[in-house]
Amino acid sequence: MQNKFRAISLSHKSAPVEIREIIALDEASVHSLLVKLKDFFSVTDTLILSTCNRTEIYYSHELDLSSEIIKLIGVEKGITSIIDYIAYFKIYNDDKDAINHLFNVSMGLEAQVVGDMQISNQVKRAYQATVDLDMAGPFLHRLMHTIFFTNKRVVQETAFRDGAASVSYAAVELIQELTSNTFEPRILLIGVGEIGEDVAKNMVHLPNAKVTITNRTFEKAKALAAEMGFEVIPFENVMEAMQNSDVIVSSIMKSEPFITKNLVKTFDIPSYKLFVDLSVPRSIETSIEDIPGVLLYNVDNIRSKASETLENRLAAVPQVEQIIEESIEEFYNWKKEMMVSPTINKFKNALEQIRLEEMERFLKNADEKEIAMIDKITKSMMQKILKVPVVQLKAACQRDQADQMMEILTDLFDLERVSDKK
Repeated sequence: MQNKFRAISLSHKSAPVEIREIIALDEASVHSLLVKLKDFFSVTDTLILSTCNRTEIYYSHELDLSSEIIKLIGVEKGITSIIDYIAYFKIYNDDKDAINHLFNVSMGLEAQVVGDMQISNQVKRAYQATVDLDMAGPFLHRLMHTIFFTNKRVVQETAFRDGAASVSYAAVELIQELTSNTFEPRILLIGVGEIGEDVAKNMVHLPNAKVTITNRTFEKAKALAAEMGFEVIPFENVMEAMQNSDVIVSSIMKSEPFITKNLVKTFDIPSYKLFVDLSVPRSIETSIEDIPGVLLYNVDNIRSKASETLENRLAAVPQVEQIIEESIEEFYNWKKEMMVSPTINKFKNALEQIRLEEMERFLKNADEKEIAMIDKITKSMMQKILKVPVVQLKAACQRDQADQMMEILTDLFDLERVSDKK
């Protein structure tokens, strides 16, 4: 049975944020799960993508391991009732479906905000984690580099990535709308990971706001604050800063809520206090909405106001889909040729073995000059003999008729026996 490329996906399309945050994998969990998949199931070409919008595992194996992988996620996350979450996962057991889904995700077609640029870097980091563990073979290497090249084409040839319609930008536009009647709104950004940093850079669209940032690693917050012209405070002063802020944007990785209802109750809120939770798992308790004057938004209920940008992106979707289709076709042509590559190599080895045996047989008394001349001639002859079968075999790949030709070639030259002998 041949290995198939497969995928399991839990995303914003199939699960609300309260489910996604339970399943979400941090960097250490991704590493641990990759190792388990390698050790327990000998999977190859594995990719784990976990963002605020999705947790997905791509892998090559002859069997459908979706149930086993979901159970492993449960073990990794300490979820004893993982069976209750299986319905939220979508399974891709067809090779083409899994590949097509990965392309769509990587290009941003499946993002909450269509065309979100963050996904490209997230996919690259997922691939690097796989490469670091030596879990990527020729198939995945070629697939990922085809995806990266496709992304480059999308950027260069379409308007799909034009404008600043991302989740981070959507959050900033929401803040702008809700603080429009506030003079110099005081904004506190907690956490400057990828999303937090992106939010900070989009804060330039709020020129009248007074922005303060903080992070557990103070030097990182300090560097970003210096770059953007913002205030910075040590993380230990965050409680006091929250009390004095009109808007708190939280983008930190924590297994349990960082901002709780009991904490917010202690704040003096004369008019309003806006909380924006961009973390998955969520870092703000949803019950804080019960407190008068508190407004809370998370990644699922933020809606982008960049309508013109989104309209342009949506108009470019057919062009993006056409580019993806061309890239997948090119990849499948390569994949088909890879199927016949072992037979071609066996054929080459069989002819080379005959050539070397005959040279050894007839050139025992030849001098170096004669040996060099005949070696050159026989190599040239061998290349000419190889050319037609190889071309015909590759052409048969494009017609999906390679199997029969490979069998004929293998039988004619007894390639299995020659290979074993070698």
